Amino acid sequence: MSHLRPARFSWIACLCMLVLSSAALAQTPLHQRIDQHIQKGLKGDPAQRSSDEEFLRRVYLNLTGVIPSIEEARAFLADKTADNRVKLVDNLLAGDGYTRHMTNLFDVLLMDRRPDKHVQRPQWRDFLQTSFAKNKPYDLLVREILSADGSDPKTRPAAKFYLDRDAEPNVLTKDVSRLFLGMNLHCAQCHDHPLVDAYKQDFYYGLLAFLNRGYLFADKGSKTSIYAEKAEGDVTFQSVFVAKVTKSTGPRLPDGKELKDPKFDKGQEYVKPVGKGERGIPKYSRRAQLADQIASKDNPRFARAAVNRLWYFMMGRGIVEPVEYDHPANPPSHPELLQMLSEEFVASKYDVKSLVRAIVLTDTYQRTSELPKGKEVDPKTFAAASLKPVTPEQFAWSMMQATGLIAAERKAQGAKPNDAAIYAKLAGQVPPFVALFGTQPGDAAFSQDFEATLDQTLFLANGATLRDWLGTRAGSLIDRANLQKDAGLATEEMYLSVLTRLPTAEERKEVVDYLKRREANRLTALQDLAWALLTSAEFRFNH
Repeated sequence: MSHLRPARFSWIACLCMLVLSSAALAQTPLHQRIDQHIQKGLKGDPAQRSSDEEFLRRVYLNLTGVIPSIEEARAFLADKTADNRVKLVDNLLAGDGYTRHMTNLFDVLLMDRRPDKHVQRPQWRDFLQTSFAKNKPYDLLVREILSADGSDPKTRPAAKFYLDRDAEPNVLTKDVSRLFLGMNLHCAQCHDHPLVDAYKQDFYYGLLAFLNRGYLFADKGSKTSIYAEKAEGDVTFQSVFVAKVTKSTGPRLPDGKELKDPKFDKGQEYVKPVGKGERGIPKYSRRAQLADQIASKDNPRFARAAVNRLWYFMMGRGIVEPVEYDHPANPPSHPELLQMLSEEFVASKYDVKSLVRAIVLTDTYQRTSELPKGKEVDPKTFAAASLKPVTPEQFAWSMMQATGLIAAERKAQGAKPNDAAIYAKLAGQVPPFVALFGTQPGDAAFSQDFEATLDQTLFLANGATLRDWLGTRAGSLIDRANLQKDAGLATEEMYLSVLTRLPTAEERKEVVDYLKRREANRLTALQDLAWALLTSAEFRFNH
């Protein structure tokens, strides 16, 4: 039998090599593994690495929702160490700006800029801000949102998701499916989706069955509205294309098993007998089951949708794009990458900050958006950075940063400025931007479509807000530039403050000549220049 030994040892050697290679792969930093997957899909050379200026602006917008101050820009651009980008990313992720920005992002994502109804926005935002400050696991955050009914003051803020949709089952079904499963089932309510074969009508009603027993209850004791549930109520449905065929389903996730309600003796369905005008509390809550089913590690759609959404926020497009239409006919551009990131997300216990860090440290994220003339790349390959319009919130805060409004508030607070108080005070400046540059309340809030309107143009051209911000108060952009008597230095002050970069040689010459020609009206000239930079496409896009 000795002639079998070499083959046996060869098999063992292969197994050992496989184990060692798997261990080595696990030790490779996640951002490098992401790049390896992206590299496989490239056809030709990708775009060059972004300049420090380009990276600085992009990462500030993505991680803090606002461009850097001129002091922050100068400090980073002066750091010539090899790990300057890693240090910047870690500092931003550890700061309050990241927490504020994630609060803004998820407020807009989950509530679609709806007006307040039953839970006030400050309470809801405090809940989100505390969650992101603690880096709360994403599955826990979603469980808290989907399980809160508003009856407990401690968890009431999380109930805004249900309550401010008036507990309307169909509205909730559509939003739960697109936000937490990456499936827009809106067109599957009346029949199987006409354009997406994989989106079946029974998917829609399986989700609806978790929520159809819910209703809005006015609690007279607390004088608040509460999400209440009945102990009974099944779902039946018909397709408009198949007359007189009635179907029924219990609660189930798409492609999942139908859950069976436990049986109770008649009259025993509630925790205690329900009197007239009282809110009944069922012993078994289908909605509570929804929270567990959605955010379960056994539900791969949940992690996949979350990862794809976070990738979209950082990269400007999803691995599955559009992010809310994940189905076989719209496959991911990089299926192995999406699978790997989903598994890593679950293994990390749904660590949002860790995933965001990995994405922004990739070579893929750090590529330039500028391509040689005549060269084009397929956006799906991520061979170059995407151009994406800044959100209305980013636009407002970045304008306040560039014009010196934030710095002025910080200076007014003295030796120990409180950033939370500063941003709270200036938050009232944001709604006009949202009203003009945002989607309608209740509509999906994030879009890469960019189309300027007449109202937007008038606001930027003649609005009192921008005129006021371009005033000459001490420490403002105009004041700082005017203090630079050298026209070249004034030009640099403007460009670095607004565009987070220094002017090119050609731009510098043009602006210097312009300022010299208008020396008699220098302040007005500086204001006109600042206006041109602030309303430029370069400022209105993250690139």
